[in-house]
Amino acid sequence: MQYRAIVSSDWSECLAPSGPFDPMSFNYPELEPELSAIFRDYTGNRISLGQATARIAELLPRPLSTEQMDAYLDASFSTYTRVPELIQWCLSKGILFMINTTAPQGYFQRVFDKGLLPRLPVVSANPMIRFTGPDDDHPQFLDIREIEDKPKNTQAVIRRWSIAADKVVLMGDSGGDGPHFRWGASAGAFLIGSMTKNSLETYCSAADITIHKRFGISYAAGRQRDPAKETEVDFMELSTFVAAALDL
Repeated sequence: MQYRAIVSSDWSECLAPSGPFDPMSFNYPELEPELSAIFRDYTGNRISLGQATARIAELLPRPLSTEQMDAYLDASFSTYTRVPELIQWCLSKGILFMINTTAPQGYFQRVFDKGLLPRLPVVSANPMIRFTGPDDDHPQFLDIREIEDKPKNTQAVIRRWSIAADKVVLMGDSGGDGPHFRWGASAGAFLIGSMTKNSLETYCSAADITIHKRFGISYAAGRQRDPAKETEVDFMELSTFVAAALDL
């Protein structure tokens, strides 16, 4: 299929209430405090993604199995309200929806195998957990080993599908999406902050980057997340803004 535009979006706390290290915390609850600290350090741009994954590898007694990932998904998988419908709407309009995240590839392998999200042509995610087996029904996976890989992977996809720079929408929530937004601002993409954290606001302010749309809850410095209020946000409302931004 030829796509005429793209939405390249973070996943954790942007399209879903979960964090990228939640499958590990679920299976090894005794590690939750340390995993949460690593996540805060990463999203606050205090350590690199490579440093975060190296620390996690040292913490885990062994890599997660498919059974452990399935146990987590069966108990805990969720998205924000009507995110699957938004993804399906994009695909139906010829908009390539690309998940671009530090969450592990193995998480999405099992998500698609279990039919929890619409099938996507490509997913950009971290290879720290990836399961072996046939990939015929999986998206193409692009590796994210450092946050700078997010814009590189989006650029690779728009080149592959010959998508114009003014037909690009980026979504992110935290400072970890800063390099993606920096590239997007230079390329003329439309930038959406979803459940926008102060770390993203700080990054964009320092780099003179304009966030074109803030969607959902915006979190000022010191404000705690409000998961209940986040579930009230209907993500299909974004379709209006995406259509307008892409002039569709």
